[in-house]
Amino acid sequence: MSEHNEELKLLQKVLEIYDQKFVAGFLNDITPGHWSRETINRWINGKASPRLSHHEFEALQTLLPARPAHYRRPGFDFIDLFAGIGGIRKGFETAGGRCVFTSEWNAYSVRTYKANHYADPLHRFNDDIRKVTLSDRDDVTDDEVIQNIDRMIPDHDVLLAGFPCQPFSIAGVSKKNSMGRAHGFECKTQGTLFFDVAKILEVKRPAAFLLENVKNLKSHDKGKTFRVIMEALDELGYWVADANYDGPTDPKVVDGQHFVPQHRERIALVGFRKDLGIHEGFTLRDIRRFFPRVKPVLGDILEPQVDSKYILTEKLWEYLFNYSIKHKAKGNGFGYGLVGATDITRTLSARYYKDGSEILLDRGFDRSKDFYDPQNIKYRPRRLTPRECARLMGYDAAGTAEFRIPVSDTQAYKQFGNSVVVPVFSAIARLMQPRITAAIAARHEQLRLDIDDRRTQPASPHEEYAGDSVLQYTP
Repeated sequence: MSEHNEELKLLQKVLEIYDQKFVAGFLNDITPGHWSRETINRWINGKASPRLSHHEFEALQTLLPARPAHYRRPGFDFIDLFAGIGGIRKGFETAGGRCVFTSEWNAYSVRTYKANHYADPLHRFNDDIRKVTLSDRDDVTDDEVIQNIDRMIPDHDVLLAGFPCQPFSIAGVSKKNSMGRAHGFECKTQGTLFFDVAKILEVKRPAAFLLENVKNLKSHDKGKTFRVIMEALDELGYWVADANYDGPTDPKVVDGQHFVPQHRERIALVGFRKDLGIHEGFTLRDIRRFFPRVKPVLGDILEPQVDSKYILTEKLWEYLFNYSIKHKAKGNGFGYGLVGATDITRTLSARYYKDGSEILLDRGFDRSKDFYDPQNIKYRPRRLTPRECARLMGYDAAGTAEFRIPVSDTQAYKQFGNSVVVPVFSAIARLMQPRITAAIAARHEQLRLDIDDRRTQPASPHEEYAGDSVLQYTP
């Protein structure tokens, strides 16, 4: 590849994350007066051929994620489905994993994902998961589906998915089912995005999986949704950790407040292939071994000074205050969540960008004084900033700002509100890692035995031994 083509390719990768105005400004900080949004636009559209200096080229490269050191010798490979901004991936990379495939449909989330997660030449990025499973098409055969999944998704050891929660309905049998092709889990899960996860599990047969969802998955559609999921996973030949537990002590439900100052309960379904025999004794109760000895408090993650735009307007604060009083009088629990430096916050949600009501930072509101007291009006509460949200979700440690946020505040709030507490999934990954390693070792041993068996078989008089190509497989 020529130097000029290499420069254009780098620019195109950067523009998958940042807009032309940002890139032009970034380059102008290096070479003042030389770059504009129009110059970038003309270059991308083939109407100009500017050149990057060596310094500019190296600077642009810093806008892309660096290759993690462990990617030279990864402990295992995984795929990241319904990836969002990569919180689960981030957790599993801390346990030595390498991501070989990502699927995420939201364009803004993809920008944030690509800004923070390295993509090596083996990695493949997909938007709509149905392009892989062909689940939105009635004109394909099972063989075509299997071939497409095999073609698009690399072999991997672990499947990760934070799939959406959807009701299952068998009332409307699709044309595909009516042709007699569907059976078992396919019939029950058809038309939901869990079906796509299940189909990939069926075809690729990874050693393990981690499925994440909201706590209410267990009670969704009067428990039917969860029951169908568990039955499907069992039918596919997977054992699910702590499957028979229920109630308030269910180990599958993990609260983020053990790691960060936020109450955030999520259900984690960890599964291992039954035939590998690596699941005995595994329980998510053991996640407590990875609870931090010193957990950050809310005050640790806050910025010392923030832009005044994050302070609630007088009108919005008055509305939230009166709304809370009205609903408390009716016996409802609705209202704002005012928190201080040592408090545990409520759950950050994707609607946080609207009014921030679930987590409002107290700036000195005095409940003993009238709401309209000048001091109370002056010290109105404020929202978290996107950077503080990144810390509250464990993407950044207290006092750091390494996670890149290339989108607007509104999009950032939606992304963090839809995401996971990263240290929770780092702990789960570390808990799973010895079992994953055992599965890989068992596979390698089976390959060795298969090769030895081939070597001891008498050769056909019409065949010539072609060598041990199977050994070229790299996990």
